[in-house]
Amino acid sequence: MALAPTALVGLTASSSIAKAAPISPKDKIKVTKLETFVLKNSWVFVKIYTDAGITGWGEMLKDDAKACAAGALEVGDYLIGKDPRLVTHHWQAIHRGAFYRGGPIKSAISSGIDQALWDITGKCYGVPAFKLLGGPTRDKAFVYGVPDKKTGVRAMKVGPFAGRKAHKYAESQYFVEEVAERFGALKAQHPGVDIGIDFHGAVQPTTASLLIKALEPHHPWFFEEVVQALNVDVMAELAKKTHIPLATGERIFLKWGFREILEKGAAMILQPDVNYAGGISELRLIAGMAEAYYAPLAPHNPNGPCSLAASLQVAACIPNFMVQERGDREHDLLAEPLPPVKDGYRPIPQGPGLGITIDQNLIDDEIGEPREYLPQYDEDDGSVVDW
Repeated sequence: MALAPTALVGLTASSSIAKAAPISPKDKIKVTKLETFVLKNSWVFVKIYTDAGITGWGEMLKDDAKACAAGALEVGDYLIGKDPRLVTHHWQAIHRGAFYRGGPIKSAISSGIDQALWDITGKCYGVPAFKLLGGPTRDKAFVYGVPDKKTGVRAMKVGPFAGRKAHKYAESQYFVEEVAERFGALKAQHPGVDIGIDFHGAVQPTTASLLIKALEPHHPWFFEEVVQALNVDVMAELAKKTHIPLATGERIFLKWGFREILEKGAAMILQPDVNYAGGISELRLIAGMAEAYYAPLAPHNPNGPCSLAASLQVAACIPNFMVQERGDREHDLLAEPLPPVKDGYRPIPQGPGLGITIDQNLIDDEIGEPREYLPQYDEDDGSVVDW
């Protein structure tokens, strides 16, 4: 079936709703339908239906929204008719059943479907996903986002900025000093707030080296994506030259990508994205690998409610959770709000599955052509720069 880019698309099989959740572990259940939703803000959702009347939601990579939505529908051919509770088995089948494995799109597809399957499985048994994953290790998650006295959020991150982004191969001494001065002033404005600096992989290694040294005296919380994510060897070299911890992971997928980061000492903080790095199942394994290196997880999250809820399920069942990005963000797509952030912490959702209820009507209202991610150019000479 062809994918309609601005509407939901589904794969269906004949089914009957047998009973309401939760169900007995001995009861049979099978997937009957899979739908994808591409929203105007580029968020991509997948919804999986079962013959028990239980549905599960997941979220995928936003940058290639249409490709992710189309790919998820192809996986629907495999899932329909199968028991959704075999989450690990399905993850392996989807990943290893393809001759060309991994990559950002396929990993994102696995991520969204994995979330939806955990959502269904938790709902089948009436428990949050973290209780099926060995949890809980904590009952609330430290978050960062926008400092706020009401919520108690006291951590944030910014980019290295001096009137423009740092995108030239070797920025001038004046530019580097201005970045450091601006960051120092920001720290002074926010006493008691931890502030990380996100280079976003857009800073060239030559400039990154200069900025790291200039910013060190201001004690940033961490340096994130100091160079392009795949430039692991250079990242490892830069890590050796600073006492400030390096963080990376939002553009690294699956356990194999994070293995190289850990083995080479390229970062001390891992930031896998649950919509991209392989879903809840894979983040749990990446956390185990990181624990062996005494490294914490600070999950990446610029996306929607499934992304946040799934990340919080991981935070609840791993020992080495550090902080949740945008854990302070509230989402209008939910039928009921998440437990509010208090004293800088978001309580772990206790509802079954992902612990949230998506409002289908609100999703439908936002379906549309996803926003474009356009190339960025140097304002001086017009050359393409990283963003």
